[in-house]
Amino acid sequence: MYAIRNYTVHIDSKKRITIRGALFQYYNVKEYENGCIMLEPRELTVPESISVKTLKDMDRAIENFKLGDVSPIIDLSDF
Repeated sequence: MYAIRNYTVHIDSKKRITIRGALFQYYNVKEYENGCIMLEPRELTVPESISVKTLKDMDRAIENFKLGDVSPIIDLSDF
């Protein structure tokens, strides 16, 4: 694989580095025992549909609500 950029960075006082000219806002980081760090770009997208598992969980929550099987009321007046 050919390197597009090659430069040295330092870790700041909060243990962060800066990526110059980053093309993406989010990256998945993999850190290996030998000290290598792999950054893979991630783009957050809106899912095309709701998963079957999520729909089942939602149906079960509504059934519990209709049966009155709910948690006690939480007092949020302090907030």
